[in-house]
Amino acid sequence: MTSQRDIFLFVALAVAWGTAFGAVEVGLATLPPILFAALRLDGAVLLFAAAIAAFGYEWRPRTREDWVTIMISGGLIVGGHYGLMFLGQSYVSSAVAAIVLSLTPIVTPPLAIALLPSERIRAPAIVGLVVGLAGVVIIALSGGSLDGQVIGVALLFGSSFVFATGAVLTERTRGTLPLLPLQTWAMAVGAAMLHTLSFAHPGEAVVSTLTTAWTPETAAALVYLAVVSTAGGFLAYFTLLERVGASELSLVNYASPVVATVVGWALLGESITLATIAGFGLILLGFALCKIDALWKTAAPVVGYGPTRQVAAAAEEIVVDGNVYVIGTGNDRYVGSVRSAD
Repeated sequence: MTSQRDIFLFVALAVAWGTAFGAVEVGLATLPPILFAALRLDGAVLLFAAAIAAFGYEWRPRTREDWVTIMISGGLIVGGHYGLMFLGQSYVSSAVAAIVLSLTPIVTPPLAIALLPSERIRAPAIVGLVVGLAGVVIIALSGGSLDGQVIGVALLFGSSFVFATGAVLTERTRGTLPLLPLQTWAMAVGAAMLHTLSFAHPGEAVVSTLTTAWTPETAAALVYLAVVSTAGGFLAYFTLLERVGASELSLVNYASPVVATVVGWALLGESITLATIAGFGLILLGFALCKIDALWKTAAPVVGYGPTRQVAAAAEEIVVDGNVYVIGTGNDRYVGSVRSAD
């Protein structure tokens, strides 16, 4: 992830997913979690379906690989991830939810090594993951998130695990569908799964909720989640997944807790302690260690290290008996070429 495009998409994804936790917190005040997660996906599916029709994309799955990719993405990355995430956040604050989900980079590399034979992990990345995990633990403990909220933390950890599993398995598939139709199918599968679970759940009360739970804040949160965090977020996510891979992309979960905590403090009144700031520092250090190669390639020329190209001396032309000799120097050796004076 060294190109400007990849870095921009990474930052945009961190903001889209980090601010989502605050919107979820607002919506959970009136909507049950599984139904809220399903409605979030409904809006994104409608937007993507309209885009497919407008651009004339091929939308029908044609191969077995297409269907395998759709079912993995829809069942794990979308349905399983969002269902467990919304349930878990109903027990904890938005900042803590984002922090626990930042365990995804810890889970993804071992899964990638187990499921993808070509995947390898280097020592600085291992140290970086451990340092980042230490920052996550400090932030979680500073807010008391593990005291009396074990169910919520366990659900959120399950969310990070199924997301990482889906991301790694998706990297192994080679479907024929374009990116946008693939995302639309995945979100439709995830939404159908969550609607089924919500309808079967005795505590969701779907019919009565849909007629009584709406407030301006709930509607605004749902629209933001569908348009920005889900449609925009998954477009950036799947684009980066194809370009940089699951292990590297999972590091976005180290950046989104920073965004979530700032939003929770500014808009929801959640506190930020010195321990939280220290945890953020460790998260950033862990990210830097995981990306040390790319950072060095960028910084080395600036500080004067790394390979440099020797500038050749200016060429000279000498005319001898009607022939022009073009002579230049390179590595202290004379290099000549000859052309006719005519």
